[in-house]
Amino acid sequence: MLTPSYSEHPFAQYIRLLGKGRQGSRHLTQEEAYQSMKMVVANQVEPIQLGAFLMLMRVKEETSEELAGFTQAIRDSFQLPSQLVEVDLDWSSYAGKRRHLPWFILSARLLAQNGIKVFMHGTSGHTKGRIYTDDILPLLGIKAASSLSEAAAQIQQHHFAYLPLRHLCPKLQDLIELRPLLGLRSPMHTVVRLLNPFNAPYVMQGIFHPNYRSVHQEAALLLKYPYLAVIKGDGGEIERDPDVECLVQGIHDSKLFDELWPAMFKQRHSKEEDMQPQNIVALWRGDYDDDYAIAAVIGTAAIALKLMQRATTIESAQELAQQMWNNRLISK
Repeated sequence: MLTPSYSEHPFAQYIRLLGKGRQGSRHLTQEEAYQSMKMVVANQVEPIQLGAFLMLMRVKEETSEELAGFTQAIRDSFQLPSQLVEVDLDWSSYAGKRRHLPWFILSARLLAQNGIKVFMHGTSGHTKGRIYTDDILPLLGIKAASSLSEAAAQIQQHHFAYLPLRHLCPKLQDLIELRPLLGLRSPMHTVVRLLNPFNAPYVMQGIFHPNYRSVHQEAALLLKYPYLAVIKGDGGEIERDPDVECLVQGIHDSKLFDELWPAMFKQRHSKEEDMQPQNIVALWRGDYDDDYAIAAVIGTAAIALKLMQRATTIESAQELAQQMWNNRLISK
């Protein structure tokens, strides 16, 4: 009796390209990455295929072409509101903080209070022992959006909105939550930082591993993002560590650039012994004093201001951010 023949699953070709051995495997082209992720988002992939695909990608590490293809497929799946809002700055928040509080949230708030429309998207809970944006915003009286339409309305009214990934793209949230099961991060932890759903002209990204800066930079160029700043942020978030030099790699008017920002202190600060989330509220209100925290807020805002051409030099960007901090409305 002959063994029945089975037709190959359409997604199998992408697994084969990645896993055909040392001589036969190769990276995906941008178009192949686009088509494969299009199938993933449409739930046209079997769970066993998805696990194999993600881990093969993790072992070899993703290229800028693959990231651009994955990202574009996900961007094409978004259901944007009919009444589009103009967003100035896209800000991803996916890492969480474990050594210091997420002071960068106050940087984004400071920019929003000065008329810059900031859209923040992120997730939480995938790594134990970290404090996430979701944990802090309620303390500041900021309600997370539950859809792109609600986020657009909040941006129109308050110049700021935060949308959790579970509402932005539930499938991506499912993939992020595979980390405890697989024991490793997947390319999706990189892709989410590139999403820029509202197609903001200016994009900020924080990464943890320094070698990923150039990959993000080149992927964003393939996605035709005109302005981008990528930093090795504290804990992997978009937060400048004021104790050390900060290399900003990015895109200015569709051209790659590297820029080194000097440390803001001569001596390093010690890790926060007791991270009390309420201190973020207290710092904004002026009831709590921490020179590291204030420098982190001002330094991070300054990078955004320089990226957005609100200032022409590092020094003038920091001066402008300092003025914004000194003149902030603490009641808002």
